[in-house]
Amino acid sequence: MTFITNVAYIMTKYWRTFLLQGIGYTLLLSLIAVSGGAFFGSLMALAKRSRLKLLRAVVNIIVEVVRGTPVLLQLYIGVFVFPMIVPALSSLPYIYSVSIVLIINSSAYVSEIIRSGIEAVDAGQMEAARSLGLTQRTAMVSIVLPQAVKNILPALGNEFIMVVKETSLASTFFVGELMTSYLKVKGYTYLTMECLVIVGVLYFALTYILSKLLKVLERRMKAHA
Repeated sequence: MTFITNVAYIMTKYWRTFLLQGIGYTLLLSLIAVSGGAFFGSLMALAKRSRLKLLRAVVNIIVEVVRGTPVLLQLYIGVFVFPMIVPALSSLPYIYSVSIVLIINSSAYVSEIIRSGIEAVDAGQMEAARSLGLTQRTAMVSIVLPQAVKNILPALGNEFIMVVKETSLASTFFVGELMTSYLKVKGYTYLTMECLVIVGVLYFALTYILSKLLKVLERRMKAHA
């Protein structure tokens, strides 16, 4: 009974820290990462289909390096190395460097999602567009990409859910997300287990709700297909 009482006490006293700040920063970081990842990932996916061998090689190297190294290592590089390269970052809160790293990480994965989505579109669509006089760029933007988006939206949703969980690593730098809230409240109350249970439940609730919304979106897309 003491355990439940402690959980109730923590949620009553620190609900702002957990619910408003923790969840807010977690969703904000996830949204920034996926939005930026979708934009730059799209550019990288198109670059990988470019006729320029050097451009393809550079993008492939970036994707392989990002996908082949741990997110935590990338965060350390972003927080401690980026400011050496770009001095302006040294005076900014860590959340900016963390956001940049998460965008880069998400871009690498999203680029592969988009590439596979483009390749899933029937090649005849591009050929038909070119036969009508459209340039390759116009055909890609107006014909192929809209169809590819329908294929990749579920995968992008899964990427968003993955990023929500990956933001927990940002607690290393105390940027305000859920695991940072856990560390703060644990320091105030010395109730480790209770704080962990609360954070675990909140993470599960976030990912569960997002996964259900994703399934609803998939069903609607299939209904309009």
